[in-house]
Amino acid sequence: MKPTLLILAAGMGSRYGGLKQIDPVGPNGEIIIDYSIHDAIRAGFGKLVFVIRHYFEEAFKEKIGNRFEGIVETAHAYQEFDACLDGFELPEDREKPWGTGHAILVAQDVIDEPFAVINADDYYGTNSFKVMADFLSGKEVSPSLYSMVGFVLRNTLSEYGTVARGVCECDDKMFMKKVVERTKIEKVDEAARYYDPDESIHELTGDEVVSMNLWGVHQSIFEHLRNQFKDFLARFGNEKKTEFYILSVIDSLVQNGKAAVKVLPTNDSWFGVTYRQDKEIAERSIKALIEKGLYPERLV
Repeated sequence: MKPTLLILAAGMGSRYGGLKQIDPVGPNGEIIIDYSIHDAIRAGFGKLVFVIRHYFEEAFKEKIGNRFEGIVETAHAYQEFDACLDGFELPEDREKPWGTGHAILVAQDVIDEPFAVINADDYYGTNSFKVMADFLSGKEVSPSLYSMVGFVLRNTLSEYGTVARGVCECDDKMFMKKVVERTKIEKVDEAARYYDPDESIHELTGDEVVSMNLWGVHQSIFEHLRNQFKDFLARFGNEKKTEFYILSVIDSLVQNGKAAVKVLPTNDSWFGVTYRQDKEIAERSIKALIEKGLYPERLV
Protein backbone atom coordinates (compact mmCIF):
# COMPACT_ATOMS: atom_id res chain seq x y z
CA MET A 1 0.00 0.00 0.00
CA LYS A 2 1.34 3.42 -0.96
CA PRO A 3 1.65 5.98 1.82
CA THR A 4 -0.48 9.10 2.14
CA LEU A 5 0.73 12.69 2.28
CA LEU A 6 -1.17 14.82 4.80
CA ILE A 7 -0.87 18.51 3.93
CA LEU A 8 -1.61 21.01 6.68
CA ALA A 9 -3.25 23.93 4.88
CA ALA A 10 -5.87 25.18 7.34
CA GLY A 11 -3.84 28.32 8.06
CA MET A 12 -3.56 29.38 4.44
CA GLY A 13 -6.84 31.30 4.38
CA SER A 14 -5.89 33.65 7.19
CA ARG A 15 -2.33 34.14 5.97
CA TYR A 16 -3.28 34.77 2.37
CA GLY A 17 -6.60 36.57 2.61
CA GLY A 18 -8.82 33.73 1.48
CA LEU A 19 -6.18 32.32 -0.91
CA LYS A 20 -6.38 35.35 -3.19
CA GLN A 21 -2.81 36.38 -2.53
CA ILE A 22 -0.83 33.13 -2.72
CA ASP A 23 2.50 34.26 -4.10
CA PRO A 24 3.89 32.24 -7.03
CA VAL A 25 7.52 31.16 -6.89
CA GLY A 26 7.70 29.25 -10.17
CA PRO A 27 7.98 30.63 -13.71
CA ASN A 28 4.38 29.76 -14.61
CA GLY A 29 2.62 30.77 -11.43
CA GLU A 30 3.49 27.64 -9.45
CA ILE A 31 3.35 27.97 -5.66
CA ILE A 32 5.41 26.03 -3.14
CA ILE A 33 2.75 23.37 -2.55
CA ASP A 34 2.85 22.45 -6.25
CA TYR A 35 6.50 21.45 -5.95
CA SER A 36 5.89 19.45 -2.77
CA ILE A 37 3.07 17.48 -4.38
CA HIS A 38 5.13 16.92 -7.54
CA ASP A 39 7.99 15.54 -5.42
CA ALA A 40 5.66 13.39 -3.31
CA ILE A 41 3.94 11.73 -6.26
CA ARG A 42 7.28 11.10 -7.95
CA ALA A 43 8.60 9.56 -4.71
CA GLY A 44 5.72 7.09 -4.47
CA PHE A 45 2.97 8.66 -2.37
CA GLY A 46 -0.43 7.42 -3.52
CA LYS A 47 -2.88 9.76 -1.83
CA LEU A 48 -3.15 13.41 -0.82
CA VAL A 49 -5.19 14.63 2.14
CA PHE A 50 -5.58 18.39 2.55
CA VAL A 51 -6.49 19.82 5.95
CA ILE A 52 -8.37 23.05 5.30
CA ARG A 53 -11.21 25.21 6.69
CA HIS A 54 -14.77 25.20 5.40
CA TYR A 55 -14.83 28.95 4.84
CA PHE A 56 -12.21 28.82 2.08
CA GLU A 57 -12.97 25.30 0.78
CA GLU A 58 -14.30 26.48 -2.57
CA ALA A 59 -11.36 28.79 -3.24
CA PHE A 60 -8.85 26.15 -2.13
CA LYS A 61 -10.27 23.43 -4.36
CA GLU A 62 -10.44 25.80 -7.31
CA LYS A 63 -6.86 27.01 -6.97
CA ILE A 64 -5.14 23.88 -5.61
CA GLY A 65 -7.01 20.73 -4.66
CA ASN A 66 -8.99 20.04 -7.84
CA ARG A 67 -5.89 20.23 -10.04
CA PHE A 68 -4.64 16.89 -8.74
CA GLU A 69 -7.84 14.90 -9.13
CA GLY A 70 -7.33 12.24 -11.79
CA ILE A 71 -3.60 12.25 -11.07
CA VAL A 72 -3.69 10.92 -7.52
CA GLU A 73 -6.39 10.10 -4.97
CA THR A 74 -7.34 13.17 -2.95
CA ALA A 75 -9.41 13.83 0.16
CA HIS A 76 -10.09 16.76 2.48
CA ALA A 77 -10.41 17.14 6.24
CA TYR A 78 -11.52 20.25 8.11
CA GLN A 79 -9.82 21.90 11.08
CA GLU A 80 -12.71 23.76 12.64
CA PHE A 81 -12.54 25.01 16.22
CA ASP A 82 -15.23 22.55 17.33
CA ALA A 83 -13.77 19.45 15.64
CA CYS A 84 -12.76 16.39 17.72
CA LEU A 85 -13.60 18.03 21.07
CA ASP A 86 -15.29 14.83 22.29
CA GLY A 87 -17.81 16.58 24.53
CA PHE A 88 -15.57 19.47 25.59
CA GLU A 89 -17.42 22.77 25.25
CA LEU A 90 -15.73 25.21 22.91
CA PRO A 91 -14.87 28.46 24.74
CA GLU A 92 -16.59 31.46 23.18
CA ASP A 93 -13.41 33.53 23.28
CA ARG A 94 -11.08 30.99 21.63
CA GLU A 95 -8.87 33.03 19.26
CA LYS A 96 -6.49 30.56 17.60
CA PRO A 97 -6.88 27.11 16.03
CA TRP A 98 -5.87 24.23 18.27
CA GLY A 99 -2.47 23.60 16.62
CA THR A 100 -0.72 21.03 14.42
CA GLY A 101 -1.62 18.04 16.60
CA HIS A 102 -5.29 18.91 16.23
CA ALA A 103 -4.84 19.52 12.48
CA ILE A 104 -3.61 15.95 12.09
CA LEU A 105 -6.31 14.52 14.35
CA VAL A 106 -9.14 15.89 12.20
CA ALA A 107 -7.95 13.65 9.34
CA GLN A 108 -8.50 10.43 11.32
CA ASP A 109 -11.55 9.39 9.28
CA VAL A 110 -9.85 9.67 5.88
CA ILE A 111 -6.48 8.01 6.60
CA ASP A 112 -6.01 4.30 7.27
CA GLU A 113 -2.41 3.79 6.19
CA PRO A 114 1.06 5.10 7.13
CA PHE A 115 1.38 8.77 6.26
CA ALA A 116 3.69 11.76 6.17
CA VAL A 117 2.84 15.24 7.42
CA ILE A 118 3.98 18.51 5.86
CA ASN A 119 3.13 22.19 6.05
CA ALA A 120 1.46 23.44 2.87
CA ASP A 121 3.65 26.49 2.41
CA ASP A 122 7.10 24.97 3.08
CA TYR A 123 9.52 23.57 0.49
CA TYR A 124 11.24 20.36 1.60
CA GLY A 125 13.19 19.11 -1.42
CA THR A 126 13.11 16.04 -3.64
CA ASN A 127 15.32 13.81 -1.49
CA SER A 128 13.25 14.50 1.62
CA PHE A 129 10.15 12.98 0.04
CA LYS A 130 12.11 10.05 -1.35
CA VAL A 131 13.63 8.99 1.97
CA MET A 132 10.28 9.42 3.67
CA ALA A 133 8.39 7.41 1.04
CA ASP A 134 10.97 4.63 1.29
CA PHE A 135 10.52 4.49 5.07
CA LEU A 136 6.73 4.49 4.95
CA SER A 137 6.51 1.98 2.10
CA GLY A 138 8.88 -0.51 3.71
CA LYS A 139 8.66 -2.71 6.76
CA GLU A 140 10.16 -0.26 9.23
CA VAL A 141 7.18 1.92 10.04
CA SER A 142 5.05 0.49 12.85
CA PRO A 143 2.89 1.60 15.79
CA SER A 144 6.12 1.99 17.79
CA LEU A 145 8.45 3.37 15.11
CA TYR A 146 7.99 6.73 13.40
CA SER A 147 10.36 8.87 11.38
CA MET A 148 11.28 12.48 10.85
CA VAL A 149 13.29 14.09 8.07
CA GLY A 150 16.17 15.89 9.74
CA PHE A 151 17.46 19.02 8.05
CA VAL A 152 20.82 20.69 8.57
CA LEU A 153 20.13 23.88 10.50
CA ARG A 154 22.09 26.19 8.18
CA ASN A 155 19.97 24.95 5.24
CA THR A 156 16.80 26.25 6.90
CA LEU A 157 17.71 29.76 8.04
CA SER A 158 16.48 33.07 6.71
CA GLU A 159 18.80 35.86 5.68
CA TYR A 160 16.28 38.42 6.90
CA GLY A 161 15.42 37.65 10.51
CA THR A 162 15.16 35.13 13.31
CA VAL A 163 13.28 31.82 13.08
CA ALA A 164 12.09 29.09 15.43
CA ARG A 165 13.39 25.55 14.96
CA GLY A 166 13.07 22.23 16.76
CA VAL A 167 16.71 21.32 17.48
CA CYS A 168 17.12 17.54 17.73
CA GLU A 169 19.36 15.47 19.93
CA CYS A 170 20.00 12.05 18.38
CA ASP A 171 21.88 8.94 19.47
CA ASP A 172 24.67 7.38 17.40
CA LYS A 173 22.14 5.40 15.36
CA MET A 174 20.19 8.55 14.45
CA PHE A 175 17.23 7.86 16.69
CA MET A 176 15.75 10.97 18.24
CA LYS A 177 16.36 11.41 21.95
CA LYS A 178 14.59 14.74 22.29
CA VAL A 179 13.63 17.89 20.43
CA VAL A 180 13.98 21.33 21.97
CA GLU A 181 12.12 24.25 20.42
CA ARG A 182 14.53 27.17 20.04
CA THR A 183 13.07 30.53 19.15
CA LYS A 184 14.90 33.55 17.79
CA ILE A 185 17.60 31.64 15.89
CA GLU A 186 19.57 33.83 13.53
CA LYS A 187 22.13 33.11 10.82
CA VAL A 188 25.74 34.10 11.52
CA ASP A 189 27.82 33.39 8.39
CA GLU A 190 27.77 29.56 8.14
CA ALA A 191 26.88 29.17 11.81
CA ALA A 192 23.99 30.45 13.93
CA ARG A 193 22.98 31.57 17.39
CA TYR A 194 19.78 31.76 19.39
CA TYR A 195 18.44 34.01 22.11
CA ASP A 196 16.76 32.84 25.30
CA PRO A 197 13.75 34.77 26.62
CA ASP A 198 16.14 36.64 28.91
CA GLU A 199 18.13 37.65 25.77
CA SER A 200 21.15 35.53 26.70
CA ILE A 201 22.98 34.33 23.57
CA HIS A 202 23.90 30.73 22.71
CA GLU A 203 26.15 29.81 19.80
CA LEU A 204 25.27 27.07 17.29
CA THR A 205 27.53 25.48 14.67
CA GLY A 206 24.91 25.35 11.92
CA ASP A 207 25.39 21.57 11.63
CA GLU A 208 22.63 20.77 14.12
CA VAL A 209 19.78 18.51 12.98
CA VAL A 210 16.44 20.28 13.08
CA SER A 211 12.82 19.31 12.59
CA MET A 212 10.85 21.15 9.92
CA ASN A 213 7.61 19.29 10.62
CA LEU A 214 8.11 16.52 8.04
CA TRP A 215 7.01 13.47 10.05
CA GLY A 216 6.31 9.90 8.99
CA VAL A 217 3.92 8.00 11.23
CA HIS A 218 1.80 4.89 11.52
CA GLN A 219 -1.95 5.44 11.43
CA SER A 220 -2.21 4.24 15.03
CA ILE A 221 -0.95 7.69 16.06
CA PHE A 222 -4.56 8.87 15.93
CA GLU A 223 -5.28 7.02 19.18
CA HIS A 224 -2.38 8.83 20.89
CA LEU A 225 -3.58 12.14 19.47
CA ARG A 226 -7.09 11.59 20.78
CA ASN A 227 -5.84 10.71 24.26
CA GLN A 228 -3.33 13.56 24.48
CA PHE A 229 -5.75 16.12 23.04
CA LYS A 230 -8.28 15.16 25.70
CA ASP A 231 -5.63 15.78 28.37
CA PHE A 232 -4.62 19.03 26.68
CA LEU A 233 -8.21 20.31 26.71
CA ALA A 234 -8.55 19.46 30.40
CA ARG A 235 -5.46 21.56 31.18
CA PHE A 236 -5.46 24.32 28.59
CA GLY A 237 -8.82 24.20 26.81
CA ASN A 238 -10.11 27.43 28.33
CA GLU A 239 -7.08 29.45 27.26
CA LYS A 240 -7.41 31.68 24.21
CA LYS A 241 -4.24 30.82 22.29
CA THR A 242 -2.38 27.78 23.73
CA GLU A 243 -1.84 25.18 20.97
CA PHE A 244 -1.55 21.40 20.79
CA TYR A 245 1.59 20.62 18.76
CA ILE A 246 2.48 17.38 16.97
CA LEU A 247 6.10 17.84 18.07
CA SER A 248 5.01 17.75 21.72
CA VAL A 249 2.87 14.65 21.13
CA ILE A 250 5.68 12.70 19.51
CA ASP A 251 8.26 13.86 22.04
CA SER A 252 5.95 12.66 24.81
CA LEU A 253 5.69 9.22 23.18
CA VAL A 254 9.48 9.03 22.89
CA GLN A 255 10.09 10.09 26.49
CA ASN A 256 7.54 7.55 27.76
CA GLY A 257 8.98 4.70 25.69
CA LYS A 258 5.84 4.27 23.58
CA ALA A 259 7.52 5.09 20.27
CA ALA A 260 10.91 5.69 18.71
CA VAL A 261 11.66 8.17 15.96
CA LYS A 262 14.20 7.39 13.27
CA VAL A 263 15.78 10.57 11.93
CA LEU A 264 16.19 10.48 8.14
CA PRO A 265 18.93 12.99 7.30
CA THR A 266 18.75 15.14 4.20
CA ASN A 267 20.98 17.81 2.72
CA ASP A 268 18.04 19.41 0.91
CA SER A 269 17.53 23.09 1.54
CA TRP A 270 14.24 24.00 3.18
CA PHE A 271 12.59 27.32 2.52
CA GLY A 272 9.37 29.07 3.28
CA VAL A 273 8.21 32.64 2.98
CA THR A 274 8.54 33.84 6.55
CA TYR A 275 9.65 37.35 5.60
CA ARG A 276 8.69 39.36 2.53
CA GLN A 277 12.26 39.17 1.23
CA ASP A 278 12.20 35.36 1.47
CA LYS A 279 10.05 35.23 -1.65
CA GLU A 280 13.00 36.39 -3.74
CA ILE A 281 15.14 33.56 -2.35
CA ALA A 282 12.38 31.06 -3.07
CA GLU A 283 12.08 32.26 -6.66
CA ARG A 284 15.85 32.06 -7.21
CA SER A 285 16.01 28.62 -5.60
CA ILE A 286 13.25 27.20 -7.79
CA LYS A 287 14.84 28.71 -10.89
CA ALA A 288 18.17 27.07 -10.02
CA LEU A 289 16.49 23.70 -9.45
CA ILE A 290 14.77 23.95 -12.84
CA GLU A 291 18.10 24.75 -14.48
CA LYS A 292 19.60 21.65 -12.84
CA GLY A 293 16.84 19.56 -14.35
CA LEU A 294 15.10 18.63 -11.09
CA TYR A 295 11.83 20.18 -12.24
CA PRO A 296 10.27 20.86 -15.63
CA GLU A 297 9.70 24.45 -16.67
CA ARG A 298 5.94 23.94 -16.23
CA LEU A 299 4.68 21.63 -13.49
CA VAL A 300 0.95 21.44 -14.12
